[in-house]
Amino acid sequence: MPSGGNARPITRWGEPVMHRKLQPVTEYDADLEALVADMFATMYAADGAGLAANQIGVDLQVFVFDCTDGDNKRVAGVVCNPVLTLPVTGDRNLDDSEEGCLSLPGAYTWCARPDWARVDGTDHTGAPVTYVGEGGTLARCLQHETDHLMGTVFGDRVPARARKKLYKQAEAIAEDYPSDWPAVARISSAHDL
Repeated sequence: MPSGGNARPITRWGEPVMHRKLQPVTEYDADLEALVADMFATMYAADGAGLAANQIGVDLQVFVFDCTDGDNKRVAGVVCNPVLTLPVTGDRNLDDSEEGCLSLPGAYTWCARPDWARVDGTDHTGAPVTYVGEGGTLARCLQHETDHLMGTVFGDRVPARARKKLYKQAEAIAEDYPSDWPAVARISSAHDL
């Protein structure tokens, strides 16, 4: 994985780039490698499990992740132009777990998703990659990040009442996450106690 990147400010829900399908990656070059390095640095600075390019304002179909699968094995990777495969309706089990998003920091709600997901695409060098999440955070992460690249935030997948609560949670602690977070440290508050 590319390293040595710089954390960038995270784009919030409501910005147009967060709510439209992104452009496919067509050039696998030094610019893409630098973008991916910055994405990893941003994700780690924000203590996230995954990050899509539009979450730092970039209109490209690429996401990075570093989380655990159902066996608690750590898996990290880069996916460009992902194709998501989910189980057929009759063959799937839903995992109704709490979910959050770095683009709505500090807010969480329950979101049901299939407990199995597969993503095919390429890495930042253009090499083919496939990741399969079977339970754990990985299955949810692959779905969440692919959604971002298609212009969907997880709040679009929950009932209106839960979405309203998400926004209220985020508003209540907004001052803890300045607009340039995590490029600058989060403001410490009573929430940290």
